[in-house]
Amino acid sequence: LPYEEIKCAILQVNEKVLTESLVQNLIKQLPGPEQLSILGEMKDEYNDLAESEQFAVVISSVKRLMTRLQAIQFKMQFDEQLNNIKPDVVSVTAACEELRKSETFSKLLQIILLVGNYMNAGSRNGSAFGFSISYLCKLRDTKSADLKQTLLHFLADVCEEQYPDVMSFPDELTHVEKASRVSAETIQKNLEQMSRQIKSIEKDLETFPPPQNDNDQFVEKMSISFEFTNEQFEKLDLLHKNMEKQYNDLGDYFVFDPKKISVEEFFSDLNNFKNMFQQAVKENQKRKEAEEKIKRAKLAREKAEKEKEEKLKRSQLPNIDTEDDETGIMDGLLEALQSGAAFRRKRGPRQAGTYKYTSSEHKYMFSSFLWTF
Repeated sequence: LPYEEIKCAILQVNEKVLTESLVQNLIKQLPGPEQLSILGEMKDEYNDLAESEQFAVVISSVKRLMTRLQAIQFKMQFDEQLNNIKPDVVSVTAACEELRKSETFSKLLQIILLVGNYMNAGSRNGSAFGFSISYLCKLRDTKSADLKQTLLHFLADVCEEQYPDVMSFPDELTHVEKASRVSAETIQKNLEQMSRQIKSIEKDLETFPPPQNDNDQFVEKMSISFEFTNEQFEKLDLLHKNMEKQYNDLGDYFVFDPKKISVEEFFSDLNNFKNMFQQAVKENQKRKEAEEKIKRAKLAREKAEKEKEEKLKRSQLPNIDTEDDETGIMDGLLEALQSGAAFRRKRGPRQAGTYKYTSSEHKYMFSSFLWTF
């Protein structure tokens, strides 16, 4: 860009020419006021100067140059700063409200307190009236005798079986995760810095000299912009003060010192517990499915072994089911009788004590057999 065009853009506060990166580079690279004033007196030697010096000669004619550039930069960055801070403030405020209104989370804390007092019965901790939120994350550290489960898994099981409504508490704490990533200290520092900048600009606008030429629109444009900026900042400041009040009230509700436990620390513990509880529920489900699978496999194995034993016992009993064999014998006998083969026998010497059936006796026996069959 031509140097004169940049100079004119600064006077007019022309953001189409003055990009944020250009303004930042000017603030970083321009020489100090004294050196800039010296270079400004070298107009007669302009053609003999280096390009950077030529630029300084042109730009030095702008009165209160650095004040203008810093005010323009703040104007350009204000929306970004506002959008960086406001969501964090809203998230913390919403998380505080959710915690105080959540009946399921309150009931869960009562159950945990009851379980803790039962486990500590007989000791000085056996009749506690409350506990620190940081204790929630330690539930996973207490394990069962076989080391297969933790107190958190037991608690998740109790809630699922006896207090199913408590299982929905994560759905009532939707802003806790975002709040766990918020640094209240950083928000405070950023707001203080913005406040100082706004006060400085306000003072500069009140004491700024009259326009140095017709192109000089700095005071006019910045005054209009400043009115909107100041209004938005005041709203943000009110939101921040409400956030601080909500967190202090939360400290009273859960009995902790908000000055000793930061927003980030408090909600990080809470978010970790929420995630660990949900993980414990999933692990319990997997464990139950595995146990059920083992149970089904055991029953199937026992059934197979029982059937095998019964089959073995049946195979060792006498075989009284001779229907197939008798059928075969009867078929053969009938065939022999029909063909007469059953009556053709070799004649041989009659043995003593034998009796020879007559033809009529044969017929009688055959007819009797067929009837009984």
